[in-house]
Amino acid sequence: MTLPEIMSDDLAPGANVSLVNPLQLTASEAEKALTPSQKKFSTLLRQIEKSRRTLGLWHENIAGYRKAHAEILTPLQTDLQAGHRRWAFALDAALTQKGWTRTEREFLRELICDAAADLLEGNGDDPELEDLFSRHAEVDFATQKREQALEMKKMAEAITGFELGEDDGIESESDLFQRLKQGFEARDDAQTAEQTAPPARRPKPTAAQQRREAEAQQATQSVREIYRKLASALHPDREADPAQREAKTALMQRVNQAHEAGDLLTLLELQLQIEQIDVNHIANLGDQRVKHYNKVLAEQLAGIKGEIEHVEFAFCMEFGLRPGWGLKPTELDRVLDQTRREWSAELARQQHELRMLGDVAATSSTSYELLLPADGDGDGVAFGDGVTVAEGVS
Repeated sequence: MTLPEIMSDDLAPGANVSLVNPLQLTASEAEKALTPSQKKFSTLLRQIEKSRRTLGLWHENIAGYRKAHAEILTPLQTDLQAGHRRWAFALDAALTQKGWTRTEREFLRELICDAAADLLEGNGDDPELEDLFSRHAEVDFATQKREQALEMKKMAEAITGFELGEDDGIESESDLFQRLKQGFEARDDAQTAEQTAPPARRPKPTAAQQRREAEAQQATQSVREIYRKLASALHPDREADPAQREAKTALMQRVNQAHEAGDLLTLLELQLQIEQIDVNHIANLGDQRVKHYNKVLAEQLAGIKGEIEHVEFAFCMEFGLRPGWGLKPTELDRVLDQTRREWSAELARQQHELRMLGDVAATSSTSYELLLPADGDGDGVAFGDGVTVAEGVS
């Protein structure tokens, strides 16, 4: 199956979907110029709709990317890793040839160690590779992993402020990450305990703090009032007709989910759906009530944006991409296609290099540059989806 066929099945396109929410206010609904609070209300609705759409595209397109990755990139990755492994052992064999200078031998040994370490870190246990690494490195692979993990531990303690305990028990990055996880959990538990503990002579809040607390309470109360109106209208136990009871049960589930999530926009949309309110109702709300709504909507928008960041970060970590550079969910097909083309070209170069290594004449000291990886800097091929691949997408 070709790339377009795989992607078309599961990858959602960036279609021109309307971002206009039915609750959007215009001057015609308000019968006069919109107030600053009403303008902010409409702006927040547009931003939430856009963020909702982006989050939905991430979820839809990741599923398609994952399927295409498994069918197209994973076989390429396997071939590249196998070729990289053969290349490392071919270099080892080449070093048995006479005529290398000391500098050339040291450099080739570094290439062998780098290749073996990359493969071991990506694929786990491989006794033959571990032996290859040990024969050309100053320490064995397990010792190097531990030393690197302990260096990362120092950095993590400096960045997070956590005390990650004794060095004993940290043999790899996974051990370190487990310590970090425990540190974050301990910090969260301490924060929860502090928040739930009785206040000890809490200082009198300032006027500004009192105002903010009052506004937060009023915003929460606004959401609660809408929830109560919806619950009163949709309570399934009050419906005799079985079909209507089933429909109201489904709607009530959405109401409960929205209330628990503080999702004011969905609650308002449900009110609009069951005709509890119309656009004129929003237009005629008092300015203070609109401000309360705006506060809740702003928090809701921040939550959706945070979720988008989390989904993007998790996706990048899963497929070896660098997070935080503005990848869009509608670009995943191009990322995959570019990765496929670059990996295919790399595989062709790799096969050519292996043929060169098989030629005894190519292993003379006068042509040792032929033993370098295709990129010529000794780094070899990257076996994630490749930061450079992703960064090239625009």
